[in-house]
Amino acid sequence: MNVQWKLRGSYLISMISIALVLFLLGLIGFLFLNAQKISEHIRENVGFSIIIHDNTPEIEIIKLQKDLDVSLYVRSSEFIDKDRAAQELKSELGEDFIDFMGYNPLLASIDIKLKAEYSNVDSIAKIESQLLDYPQIKDVFYQKSLVNFVNENVGKISLYLGLFTILMLAIAYALISNTIRLSVQSKRFIIHTQKLVGATKAYIRQPFIWNSFLLGILSSFASIFLLSFVISGIHAQLDALLSFTEILMLLGVVSFIGIVITVFSTLIAVNYFISITSDELYY
Repeated sequence: MNVQWKLRGSYLISMISIALVLFLLGLIGFLFLNAQKISEHIRENVGFSIIIHDNTPEIEIIKLQKDLDVSLYVRSSEFIDKDRAAQELKSELGEDFIDFMGYNPLLASIDIKLKAEYSNVDSIAKIESQLLDYPQIKDVFYQKSLVNFVNENVGKISLYLGLFTILMLAIAYALISNTIRLSVQSKRFIIHTQKLVGATKAYIRQPFIWNSFLLGILSSFASIFLLSFVISGIHAQLDALLSFTEILMLLGVVSFIGIVITVFSTLIAVNYFISITSDELYY
């Protein structure tokens, strides 16, 4: 009876240990994927302003905006007429510059937000040269230093989080593998006894692989429960960017990793203890 309780306790401890490792791995994966989404979101808010020639007919401006909206690089566009531009500048300055100057010197413009893959200096430079061929467009304005700053720093953050995720995956494998090895090691005398009575390697491995498969599933379910609870809390507080489908995919990947590592580690450990001699059992 005591032996059975010890075995169950050992199985439970292994399950909790693996579940916690998978939970941490899933949490890091969630942060990494959100960082990717946030970097995309930041890049998609980078854009430029197209300055329209004064006295350009409104119908030509509308046609120009429609042409821009269907182009590959534009995520969204917004037309700002002279009056609105004056109101916005007046709000920023805190005084009415039109009364001082006697006229509105500002020009109408179209603000462009780019798709993430086009939010870099090289792409914007090519787009600028194309846009300046339009007779309605007087100039294209964007802050080159800001575009460079966004791309360099967002890229670094994604790179560091990606490397950290890979490191966590390696640590997860090491911890789960060590947990499984200790579990199998406690049964090394049973393995040796089965060898002495003529059991084949496949016969010896079968119950260990099956138990490790169940252990992987149970550990994955436990980690999914913890991750679901934490992720729902993060979504409620921070309005995280991952969709429901993407979260389900993340949980599925974490489960798959947990099962594969558990079964693979068990296979390696059992093969090792099958191959050792009776003298090595005590070391």
